Amino acid sequence: MYSKRKTLKLTPESVYIGAILSLVAGYLDAYTYIGRDGVFSTAQTGNMVLLGIEAAKGNVHEALVRIPPIAAFITGVFVAQMLNHPWIIRKLLDPSRAVLLLEILVLFGVGFLPASVPNMIVTILIVFVGSLQISTFRSLEGWTYNTTVTTGNLYTASRALYISLFRKDQSASVQFKKFATIISSFLGGAFIGTFATHRLEDQAVWAASGLLLIVFIMMCVSPAQRCASQEKV
Repeated sequence: MYSKRKTLKLTPESVYIGAILSLVAGYLDAYTYIGRDGVFSTAQTGNMVLLGIEAAKGNVHEALVRIPPIAAFITGVFVAQMLNHPWIIRKLLDPSRAVLLLEILVLFGVGFLPASVPNMIVTILIVFVGSLQISTFRSLEGWTYNTTVTTGNLYTASRALYISLFRKDQSASVQFKKFATIISSFLGGAFIGTFATHRLEDQAVWAASGLLLIVFIMMCVSPAQRCASQEKV
């Protein structure tokens, strides 16, 4: 008998990190859709469609309501890109952790906002958070993915499943399992977020902040944790 150490990677590309981030994204979409005027927070496809529909109907006000979240998303992309500037990277060392900390603080603050604050302001803040996340966490163990939008992940998982079943490709099987984990996490987040929003109302957002704090701690403790396993010679 001997002890062999295996490495459990806890990097921004880890499936463990991606699963929690996807869960948070699904949770926040449910939170804003149910509790904040039916607006999607982490992805802007729905808001773009609704903008076009309302504009076509001539409902100017309803169309304009969809613009601030889109603008907040663009702002988040700008901020994420700024954090990746070489000068800032030298100061921060790890921009992904800086993004996580900013997300945590914004969501934690949102939970303290009084009920009198317009839903649009809350939604804009959460859209900003989602935009930071989508701009920062884009790689899953070498594959391109999205923590906040399911369509691309579903395509990748479906394609990998086909290759795994009909071409007997082991790497495609691994890819399918990892992307299925991400998709399931997003769906689970929406499921949990629905119940949490109905029960906790505005303060339900704190759960998302807490989950991101867990990710932040995981990434700060060590980029790679060691776990031991016993194997026979």
